[in-house]
Formats: sequence, C-alpha cells, structure tokens
Amino acid sequence: MLCNHVVTTMAQKFTLIYWGGIPGRGEYIRLAFEYTKTPYKEVNDPTKVISHFSPKGQHLAPPILDVDGSFTLSQTPAVLAYLAPKLGLSGSGDVEQAKVNQLTLTALDLSNEAHDVHHPIASSLYYEDQKAESLRRAEDFRRTRIPKFLAHFETILSTNGNGVLVGSKVSTADLTIFHVLDGLTFAFPKRMATLRNEGLYKTAFAFKDRLGQELEGYLNSGRRQKFSQGLFRHYPELDAD
Repeated sequence: MLCNHVVTTMAQKFTLIYWGGIPGRGEYIRLAFEYTKTPYKEVNDPTKVISHFSPKGQHLAPPILDVDGSFTLSQTPAVLAYLAPKLGLSGSGDVEQAKVNQLTLTALDLSNEAHDVHHPIASSLYYEDQKAESLRRAEDFRRTRIPKFLAHFETILSTNGNGVLVGSKVSTADLTIFHVLDGLTFAFPKRMATLRNEGLYKTAFAFKDRLGQELEGYLNSGRRQKFSQGLFRHYPELDAD
C-alpha cells in the first residue's frame, strides 16, 4: 500500500464546513486531507453552517467545502470527486478514476444503511420513537447487509492484489471504506468481531488494519472526532453476534 502526497499545484485554501463534535459525513472529507497532509480549516459554528443553507445559501445540508473563498460545494461524494484528483487520490487515468468513484459511492451506500438502522422511519424522530423498527432493521443489517458488502470489498481487494481497491495507490474509495468499517466496528462490535473471526473477509479486515496504521497519527490526535451520536451509533440492543 503506497502513501500519497499532496499533488495540488496551486496553493488552494480549503475549509470544511460541518457540525462540530461528531465525525459524521464530514469525516470522509477530513480523511482525504489528513491522509495527504493537506492543510485545511474547519468551520463548526452552527450559525455559520446554517447560513449556507437555502434559501439564503446554495446548499441543502453539510458537509460543505469552501475553496479559496470563491465557491462552495456540498454532497459528500461530489466533494470527494472534486478533491480526489487534486490530492492524488483518484487513481491513474480515466478508468481508475471512474472505478474509484464507483467504489466510493458503494461505501457511502453502506454508510447510509448503517445510519438507517437507528433511524429507519425518519431522521426527524428520536431513536426511542422508532426503536421497534430499528430492532427489526438491525437484525437484517447484521445478518445480510454487512456480509454482502464485506464480500464485495473482499472480492475487489483480492482481485486487484495491490493492497488497495484500485490501482496501486490509496484513493478516496480506500479511505471511505476504511471509515465505514471503523464506524461499523464501533456501532456493531459483536457482529464485526464475529465476521472477522469467521475468516471469510481476511483481506478486507487486513486492509482496514493497515490503513489504520497509516492514519495512526491522525486517529490518535485531537482532530479526530470520536464516534457518538452521528452516522454510526452504538446501541447494545441493536448488536449481536
């Protein structure tokens, strides 16, 4: 697994606009900056975040990326697709770039499904208001959805054979899948431990471990927000072997 370095030729100034206190969807963008050691700033003040929402602003929700104060961009996959070639995280050539985008979107699908386990009815409702539905959703998610995605990632990693998903360098797809697997380990520790111990996804779990080692400096820093009440939430009653 080869480390990337910043390849941006222009001294662009990046600001991530996102809620404070949680990794959330903003973490996928942070990881791109942190892995490539690209300088960036954050705006976490709720008032300033909301000021970018329509109708006063141009965005529906964060994360929002501000580039040089000249334009802003939202939607996690759109931001990652914009940043990837600038940060050397897009693969080599058009075909690899397309595959990186495909796998990034697949990983974000799993991220969204993980969120919908604890909020299966409506994001506007509290977990306690939809707990019965969450219990039903969690059972299927643990039994069928997590293994299905893990098997897919296992296939892609094994087929590529370079320790990464596409080509020979870490991409936004790798960083996104790393964070999803990390979040699932927090939210469903029993289930993820069982899946690891079964040995059917050795390549996927080894990939997560190696990339975690490369990111160790960031993961152990104060910049890394702890999992809590964001996308990935641990409710013991939703977890099982």
